[in-house]
Amino acid sequence: MLLKTKNLSKKYKNKLAVNKVNLELRRGSFVTLLGTNGAGKSTLINMLVGLKQPTSGEIITGTNTKIGVVFQNSVLDPELTVHENLVVRAHQYQNCPLTRINELESQLGLRNFINQRYGTLSGGQKRRVDIARALLNNPDILFLDEPTTGLDVQTRTAIWKLILKLQKQQQLTILLTTHYLEEANESDYCYVLAHGQIIAAGTTQEIIRQHAENLLHLQATVPEQLITLLTQLSVPFEQEKCNFLIKPATTKQALQILEVVKPYLAEFSYSPGDISTAFMNITGWEVA
Repeated sequence: MLLKTKNLSKKYKNKLAVNKVNLELRRGSFVTLLGTNGAGKSTLINMLVGLKQPTSGEIITGTNTKIGVVFQNSVLDPELTVHENLVVRAHQYQNCPLTRINELESQLGLRNFINQRYGTLSGGQKRRVDIARALLNNPDILFLDEPTTGLDVQTRTAIWKLILKLQKQQQLTILLTTHYLEEANESDYCYVLAHGQIIAAGTTQEIIRQHAENLLHLQATVPEQLITLLTQLSVPFEQEKCNFLIKPATTKQALQILEVVKPYLAEFSYSPGDISTAFMNITGWEVA
């Protein structure tokens, strides 16, 4: 266990921003914190990284646990080069040799713009440098607070490939907050926050299974035959004329059903349950 909270709370005057939150980060795990705007995510992260003091409760960390943080907004100097920014940050840590910058240059693909002013970089390049800054002290836990907000799809994908590669190679523990729910699909564990409280927690797949149904839509050429076959298979369904809706437990079951009924189909579509649907079903809101 690297980090654990016990009944962690934060109150601003009469508003309880975080209310008795209990969470745990284990070494090498990738944990996602989801919630709508105002759910308390940023306040919780700020307490975990030491920027805010809790009103009550505890934050328990392992011995000599080191953290790195990628903030929503960069904390680097736009007028300094990438190399100069990293040197300044390296000097703020104890026992952080400048050779560490060379390692990160190679790992994160910074060499082509290492001597370029930070303020002139593209969004994706800036995020790479922000990640490098957060990794300078070889942290045990990397906090990612909406790290890909505002980036295009291709850049987001490239950044995530990089993050996941680093996590596997270095056994990094990651805590992510994100507006892009599909990014949570890669996580091991997920907490859903609403009104300052954790309202759902579990592995990502557990949350999907519990809160998001698989949907199989069928359009029949011969509805009567489809009714007969589905009844023989003991498959519950909803029907409206030629259209059938089935909620298979697994993708494998959906394929088995399709194999049997395909001679009588005009068309079909299948939507597996995902974290986006689960989140909306849990909270009643789309993430924002």
